[in-house]
Amino acid sequence: MSTGPTHAMSGLLAWAAVTATAENHPIGQLTPQSWAVGAVLATGAALLPDLDHPSSTISRTFGPVSAGASALINTVSSFVYRTTRTRKDSNRDGGHRGLTHTLVFALAAAVGTTAVVQQSQKWALPALMFVFAGLAVRGIMNDWCPQKDALLITGVSAAITVACVAWTAQTPASAAACGVAVGVGCFAHYLGDAITEQGCPILWPIPLMGKTWFPVAPPKLLRMKTGGTVEMAIVGPLITILSIWLSAAALQQAGALPFLESFDLLPI
Repeated sequence: MSTGPTHAMSGLLAWAAVTATAENHPIGQLTPQSWAVGAVLATGAALLPDLDHPSSTISRTFGPVSAGASALINTVSSFVYRTTRTRKDSNRDGGHRGLTHTLVFALAAAVGTTAVVQQSQKWALPALMFVFAGLAVRGIMNDWCPQKDALLITGVSAAITVACVAWTAQTPASAAACGVAVGVGCFAHYLGDAITEQGCPILWPIPLMGKTWFPVAPPKLLRMKTGGTVEMAIVGPLITILSIWLSAAALQQAGALPFLESFDLLPI
């Protein structure tokens, strides 16, 4: 898997790209406040698939709570893998890069998020914001205070949640935007994993070359080593720069950056 910071920033980049280039679609016409909520959700959701790995950094985001959830997700993912793999799929143990690394999961997460927020906006949005803000902070601050990071991340997540929810009008449209943000974040994670050495089984359960868990990936020459020089020196910084640029473009489009009105940040 790519490192936490790369995944987190890729989620923000994907959200910024979708909203900045969809000017004629409702997702590109969000208020600045709703855009910010979506940005937090997408950034956090870009870490969500790795909760299937009990040893991952992200599984320690909220201490024993997230560790327990990670163990459960890993068990379910492992069961689904064993029961749906073909003879050509590897006979591996564990559930990492399994169910949570598929488009089926991304779609379910998007639809589920939308449905939950629409049904119970008074408590659901704050709860989701808290969880995804925690994932986002953990991803970006990967090695932040290892001994007390769960407590610090909980506090920062609560502050982000209060700020975003207090500023945002809760409507059916904003609920749908939340779902899109989570789906976009998950998809960004898959693309990041797909260009690593192992690939990513994005298209499960569609059989490809006799494998239901076919690892989608570019040719080996175009893949990168997780945490290697290419990711840390080139891919990571590039994703960060692009995410800042497109975020500014999306916020400019939403009317949040009046001082940049004379600049065309997205000349397309």
